[in-house]
Formats: sequence, structure tokens, C-alpha cells
Amino acid sequence: MVMADRPEVETASGPLTALTVVGLASSMLGGLARVPFKKPWSGPSGLLDNVGQAVTRQSIRAFMGYSMGLPIEEFRSMEKILDDICRVVMPPFVELTDGVELTDDTIGGVPGLWCRAKASSDAYVDEDEDKQEIGATILYLHGGGYIGTSPIMYSAFASSLVRITGFEVFIADYRMAPEFPFPAGILDAADVYQALLGRGVTPDHIIVAGDSGGGGLAASLVAHLHEQGLPKPGALALFSPEIDLDLDHPSITENAQYDVLPWNIPVTPYLHGVQPNDARVSVINAEPNPEWFPPTFVCWGADEMFRDGIREFAERLADSEVPVRAIEEPGMFHVFPILMPWAEASKRVFRAMHDLAKGHVASDPDATPTH
Repeated sequence: MVMADRPEVETASGPLTALTVVGLASSMLGGLARVPFKKPWSGPSGLLDNVGQAVTRQSIRAFMGYSMGLPIEEFRSMEKILDDICRVVMPPFVELTDGVELTDDTIGGVPGLWCRAKASSDAYVDEDEDKQEIGATILYLHGGGYIGTSPIMYSAFASSLVRITGFEVFIADYRMAPEFPFPAGILDAADVYQALLGRGVTPDHIIVAGDSGGGGLAASLVAHLHEQGLPKPGALALFSPEIDLDLDHPSITENAQYDVLPWNIPVTPYLHGVQPNDARVSVINAEPNPEWFPPTFVCWGADEMFRDGIREFAERLADSEVPVRAIEEPGMFHVFPILMPWAEASKRVFRAMHDLAKGHVASDPDATPTH
């Protein structure tokens, strides 16, 4: 369920939506036209990766810059069209490229999308002798700055995770701001987590993961579970997490020209009056303890605006004796593994995440169905 399908969410009229999409196309073309003037061949990787990075950076900057200037009802209508396109294109694409099957499900009252290796998915139906061991169940909280995107838009990235790691991934369709500000998203994520436990998934088999705003939400979920007296997951995996909403580190301005994020990052729709330094929304201000904070994998780009805050967060985890594997990729921007899953830097991230899970997450040799 994309946000536009929720009864509480307003959308734009057909003509306005059409104009919005035309404006988006124009903005994207303008962004791509800038690529040749940005020395796309230069960078920290090979030629193809460097060019891919340049094209991705300009495309996403154009998309985000345009989107942030829209009234919310037009933004939701545009998002709905993109979601509909992805629902047609992505299922056959991920099955062909990654051997992954996408399945809608509702867990704990929260809709979402399962991404599973097709052989494993078939095994749940046939109960044959060929079913594969599931290394971990990932509860994934998608990014979008707490305000946008949908599970199907993340299916290509999630499918890459499935193929490389052997895990199964549930992308939760949690409620987003401004229609549903804090703490709606955390409560939805907690409902999914508890329902997974109710389905027989053990806590040490679960990886809570997320990127950008979803990464901040994932980290906040861990603190919320602790407050509610619920068991911690086996591991936490964060990709460029938005875990410091004060936005007061030097990299916020120093890296603005290199990142894909807009220079005016919006956080007020999500906070809705909550102070940005509140530890419930900015986990960098929490006091992590290995008794309740799980082993953590965190990666980010050296050229992204959140760099300094994530560095500080990783150092705080290490100082608190929470097992942490941190990767900073030179020359990379915000959420590069999601935007460029084919890049060598992204593949290194996937392998490192898999290694962390092998050491801290209990596998499920019986492949117990979670649906």
C-alpha cells in the first residue's frame, strides 16, 4: 500500500498529477544534461562505476530537488504513479536478475512486501526436501527521509540482498510524515517485529535494517524495544542512517555539493514539534549498551552530508562495547548501496553485512515459514 492509497491521505486531481509528472520528467532531463559537465569519468572506482555514479547523483538530485518543492497532495499522486510503474516492472525484473519472488503480506496489521529466493519461496509451498536454509530474516525499513517512497521501489535493492546473502527480506510499509509524524513509523515497525516473533521467528534470527530515514527508524526501533522490555534482534544493519536530526555537523554543508540529498534536508514534517536532539528520534544521543543494543553494521559514503554524525554514532557504539562493523566508502554519496547495488563498493557492503550476520545471527535450518 503506497501512502496515496491510505484513506487519510489526500491526493491531487488528474490534470495536476499529469502536470506534476511532466515537470518531473523535465527536471530529470535537466539533471542528466549536467552530467557531461561534471567530469563523470573521474572518481575513486573504475570508469563504468564512476560514470554510473555521476548519472545516479544527478538523477537523484534532480528528483529530490523537484519533489521537495511540491505540495504534499501532488507529491503523493506522483509517488503513486511511480509505485504503480514499479509494481508492473519490478516482479519480473528481480525474478530474472536475482531469482527472487515478491509476495505481498500483512504482518502485525502493517502491509509490506516479502522478497525471497524463489527456491526458498517454493519450498514453503511444497515442503520438499530441497528447501534452502534461511540465514536470517530482515525486517527492512525503507528510506525516503521519513516522508516518501514505498516497499516496491526498494525491491531491486532487497533482491540484491537476498541473492548475495541468502536472507529473506520483509519491507514494511510503515506510515510516513507529514500525515503520520513521529511516533507512527516506530509503532508500525514494532508491531511488525512483535508479529514476527508471534509467527515463531526467534529474535536472534532477525536483522532490523534500514537506510536513510528508515535507518534512523531502525535504530529508534531498537531503543523502543528496550523501553518496552522486548528482546533485541540478532543484529542491526544501517545504510547511511539519518540518526542525528540536529543536522549540525560540518559535513552537512561541506558535502552538500557532492551528495544526492537536497541542501535543505526536511525533518520538521516527521518531528512535528519533537526536539531534533531527542534520543527517540536521534539515536546518536542515546546511551547504547550491549545488553540491549545488538551487534551493528553501518556504512556510509565519505561524500555524504550525514557523514560526520554517522562517524560519531559508530564511535559511540564501539566505545560502549557494542560489536560494530563500520564502512566508509571514499567518493560515495548517501545510500549508495541502494542507488548503485551493482557497484563494487556496494558489493563490499553486502559481503561485510553477510559476514556480520554469520557471526551474530542464528540461521533457520528448518526454513520455518513466516507467513
